[in-house]
Amino acid sequence: MGPARPGLRFGMRRLVSAADIDRFRAVIAHRLGLGFEDAKSAFLADVMRRRLDVGGQTPEAYLDRLDAEHRDDEMGALSQELTVSETYFFRHNDQYRAFAEIALPDRLGAQAAAKRLRILSAGCASGEEAFSLAMLVRDAGIDPSWDVAILGVDVNPAMVSKATRGLFSEWALRETPADVRRRWFKPAGRDFALDDTLRASVTFEERNLSRDDPRLWQPDTYDIVFFRNVLMYFTPENGQTVITRIGRAMKAGGYLFLGHAETLRGVSDDFHLRHTHDTFYYQRKQGAERATPLLPAITSFAAPAPAVIAAVEADTWIDAIRSACERIETLARSPRPSASARQGSTRVAVMPTWDLDLARELLREERFAEALDRIERLPPESGQDPDVLLLLAALLTQRGRLVEAEDTCRRLLDVDELSAGAHYLLALCREHARDRPGAVNHDQVAIHLDPGFAMPHLHLGLLARRAGDRGAARKELEQALLLLQREDSSRMLLFGGGFSRNTLVALCRTELAGCGGQA
Repeated sequence: MGPARPGLRFGMRRLVSAADIDRFRAVIAHRLGLGFEDAKSAFLADVMRRRLDVGGQTPEAYLDRLDAEHRDDEMGALSQELTVSETYFFRHNDQYRAFAEIALPDRLGAQAAAKRLRILSAGCASGEEAFSLAMLVRDAGIDPSWDVAILGVDVNPAMVSKATRGLFSEWALRETPADVRRRWFKPAGRDFALDDTLRASVTFEERNLSRDDPRLWQPDTYDIVFFRNVLMYFTPENGQTVITRIGRAMKAGGYLFLGHAETLRGVSDDFHLRHTHDTFYYQRKQGAERATPLLPAITSFAAPAPAVIAAVEADTWIDAIRSACERIETLARSPRPSASARQGSTRVAVMPTWDLDLARELLREERFAEALDRIERLPPESGQDPDVLLLLAALLTQRGRLVEAEDTCRRLLDVDELSAGAHYLLALCREHARDRPGAVNHDQVAIHLDPGFAMPHLHLGLLARRAGDRGAARKELEQALLLLQREDSSRMLLFGGGFSRNTLVALCRTELAGCGGQA
């Protein structure tokens, strides 16, 4: 007997190097679309060792075969190790309500002439989502002459097989109403068997969403797509590719549902954001609207100088911002020349089409009126630039010109519908207009689009505190306090209303203490 080959030593864990893991990670991203950060390296090493044990191969040989061959069997086995499969019926029921009361009736109306409805559950796991949709379709009382098809697809063959069997545990029915249980399920030992007619109404197939699958992604096919809690596991590049394929395969006006923690911001501009039933979802744009290019991220500014502000005592947050800006400008005015003047007057006299450097510099120097004047003197065609519009809206808000600020925000949303900054500024404008529901809605949209954005949480907390909702105030202020301490400096400058990070943190602590929270 010769010596044991490397990676096959008896009585020892298989040797998997850091280079092996990096290559394994790259193959998984390429073949399955899944992304795993460095923090998951130990997990990937364990998965790889288990697969080596099954095949009796060295890491090098295994990776060579995985990379070179079209091995659906091994991809299926890996998907069982790498994907999250736990789910249950009517998970996040607010989205099912939006489906039943908005998306489904709308698509039935749009497809009345064709009498054809197509629904896709992408990343369907063991089928609970697809069958939940089927129950709601049945409840809609659609005429039997309609051609209705619900397709569930998943890369994990074990989950597809389980979905096809239609047997579910008590745990999978934990959010299922009692009357729905009685109607659609019957006991089967320790499990519950789904009604045969409902089970037959859904088709399940093993499909790899990261592949360019012409049969799955036929253009202009789906009316409604559920793609929930899958996008977050893809690499950014693969996620964008899959969303592009989904968009092309959807009918104009069709509906896309993502997970609560997922957003299309920075991924696709082919959808309108919708907000009803306390949840967010998307609607495919119509015709010419689809040509909108994907906008880049807003350019960063340098960190602001700390503002000299005392306590905040105002009727509304927008009043506090305006008052702060006035005080800052009073302090900032002095005979000293601006940085641009020290560099010479040519830059001011010769104004590039929409060069924002000087406006940003003035903003950093807390010369808000001069920064606003600079932006307002830009050529009219600059009014289609999202950077210009966002900066203009923020400055108008700080100056208290709120009607103009709101109009600018809405123009910005015409260009970039998924701008979290525009929605936050609209929330301030709506609060000043005494439209509290509108303010809350825009704050919630901003948070959905960018969960790390501190200012909408702070504003929601202040609104809730003034409304006497101490529980909601505590929740939002605690989140704002957490996020403010790591908020991007450029956003602090643009949306902080003239207040420094330290001042906003102190404000959060004070307000939290006032509503019984831990500061």
